[in-house]
Amino acid sequence: MTRFTADSTTITTALELLTENGFEGMASAIEMLLNEAMKLERSGYLGAGPYERADGRRGYANGFKPKTVKSRLGELELAIPKVRDIAEGSEPFYPAALERGERSERALKLAVAEMYVQGVSTRKVKQITEELCGFEVSSSQVSRASKLLDEELEAWRTRPLGEVRYLLLDARYEKIRHGGSVRSCALLYAAAVDTHGRRSILGVSVSLSEAEVHWRTFLRSLVERGLHGIRVVTSDDHVGIKAALAAVFSGTPWQRCQFHLQQNAQAYVPRLEMREQVARDIRAIFFAPDRQEAERLLEKTVTKYRESAPKLADWMDGNIPEGFTVFAFPASHRRRLRTTNLLERLSRELKRRTRVASLFPNEPSLLRLATAVLVEISEDWETNRLYLRMDAAN
Repeated sequence: MTRFTADSTTITTALELLTENGFEGMASAIEMLLNEAMKLERSGYLGAGPYERADGRRGYANGFKPKTVKSRLGELELAIPKVRDIAEGSEPFYPAALERGERSERALKLAVAEMYVQGVSTRKVKQITEELCGFEVSSSQVSRASKLLDEELEAWRTRPLGEVRYLLLDARYEKIRHGGSVRSCALLYAAAVDTHGRRSILGVSVSLSEAEVHWRTFLRSLVERGLHGIRVVTSDDHVGIKAALAAVFSGTPWQRCQFHLQQNAQAYVPRLEMREQVARDIRAIFFAPDRQEAERLLEKTVTKYRESAPKLADWMDGNIPEGFTVFAFPASHRRRLRTTNLLERLSRELKRRTRVASLFPNEPSLLRLATAVLVEISEDWETNRLYLRMDAAN
């Protein structure tokens, strides 16, 4: 395949802008580099460089179309390369550089744009659309952009998986339009720590609830993609998760999130003034040096509250031990495994993005944005420093 190289003058000029003006020259430098990248892409698409004769070329350069693109650096004035006489059967040319912005921002724009196109938007949504997209929204633009992004995100959601040590599961709810009404929809997602101690996000799914059938389908899809080797699963105690884990990962140890356990306990505290002391007692149990000491402290605490809060004592006796699985693992790993706090950042970031749209026009729109956000976080995790030292587990 013929390779085309960038104009060295363009690169030199862009570097000079950055050297002389620092961050203030960044927008101009990016404009120059993007314009050059798009010209190179057009040459690759055509199979011929400017003024070059070549056999089998797919069309001809046809000048440029000015376009103002909004970015984090401000407005960029770009020159979009055009082509003519495209070979029959060829896809229309459009620079990938303009399609490869941050996936989450593209997905968010599409979510809001879909609301506008489908006629379910308000004046506020129209304003957000114009602010985010920077162009007049049409059904064809939304459809085309959605298709390109969906293909990329579907490839990530179905990528092969491998061996992991620790699996963490969680869910959150978002509003969507479904069947002519507005209802809550569950986002199910899974993260893991692999055999090298690196964390990643394995996948995400959208369903109408956290019912067992939805969790089971999601977990089986992870297994079908090659997930194996799990030594413990951490999650809250939602009935759907527990039943699905029993069906898909039978025999795999389960760690109930200690943070959620402490929250659940408060519902059984009979008097407000007791809550702080109960929370301290439960923390002392969970921070015991080993399981034997944790069980001793639990027995002592249950006895302590047997008369003053009998319902709390019964609840603690039956539920707190579900948070003890972590004691079977290295002490250096317990802090990471005892709760689903690893997934809290995901929930916060998803909320930060979804609150702009506030209401999704359909399930695919929600899945698109959620996937895009999680892809970016996972890529950051996978290239960052190790999350756990796995030699401690050997």
